[in-house]
Amino acid sequence: MTTSSYGDPSSSFVVSHPLDPEDAKLTESMYAISRSGKGMRWGVEGRDVFDAIMERVLPYNGVTFESGSVGGIPGLWVNPENRRPDEAILHLHGGWFNFGTAFAFRHLVAQIAARSGLKAFVPDYRLAPEHPFPAAPDDVLACYLGLAKIVSRIALSGDSAGGNLALVLASRIANGEVAASATPVATVALSPITDLTLSGPTYESRAEADPLFTRAQVAELVHAYLRDADPEHPLASPLHAAMTGLPPVRVHVGDDEVLLDDSRLYVQRAVAAGVDARVHVWLGMAHGFAGSVGTLKASAQALDAIGTFLIEKLTCVG
Repeated sequence: MTTSSYGDPSSSFVVSHPLDPEDAKLTESMYAISRSGKGMRWGVEGRDVFDAIMERVLPYNGVTFESGSVGGIPGLWVNPENRRPDEAILHLHGGWFNFGTAFAFRHLVAQIAARSGLKAFVPDYRLAPEHPFPAAPDDVLACYLGLAKIVSRIALSGDSAGGNLALVLASRIANGEVAASATPVATVALSPITDLTLSGPTYESRAEADPLFTRAQVAELVHAYLRDADPEHPLASPLHAAMTGLPPVRVHVGDDEVLLDDSRLYVQRAVAAGVDARVHVWLGMAHGFAGSVGTLKASAQALDAIGTFLIEKLTCVG
């Protein structure tokens, strides 16, 4: 593992992880398969296929699941055997605001929950295009306020679009927009979508390397979510939200992602605002690589780092 800077040569907020040779062989074959569907336009009819992909994440032994509702938002409790009683993760699932369910993401969340010793709640926030912005951030806020009445310490996590929602939520709470009986002690985001203007330079520089997404494809999904809303609205793009007072933030992203700069630029701004923030860049990895736990070494290493980070931050306030 090496640490480097981005933008400001005096900074050290980018942690770069080299590509393991065995992972390189595996990703080569994985990319070959993925590229056959690169840039494919997915409508709501693709939701079952998307969920089936997420169902493939390796289960974690001993973790149980229970349907529930928090703050009036339905979802799923993820309960590891070693969970602590008064702490929880609020995990927001990915799917470009148009796809995904709490149930389909249960195994990915279990990997995080078990490693941190925390139970997690995954809300089924409303999806676009049936429920466009700001339905999702409103649901997430309602869920958080409900969870804050149940436990005293909360960590936020999210992947892709869920990373967007986690960072937006952290900003709303830090800015005093709402009063809650508990404040987040840490935020983790996996390949978050932070800038819905889609202006990150890596939409161009990683256009060939990314085996999954194209800017045109992403633009359609974002439009289905935003409709006529301003993509720079702070509830839509956490990159454009105020960041002062945020809890510690850790972001994990693949170096082959068109979304790479969504992570790097967000953390750069957060550090400039005085936030304890770092971005872990995993060389040779694509979007959603953490879901390949059990196959890729980088996946388990990233999840282990997330578990350690959450334990450390919760212990600091325990």
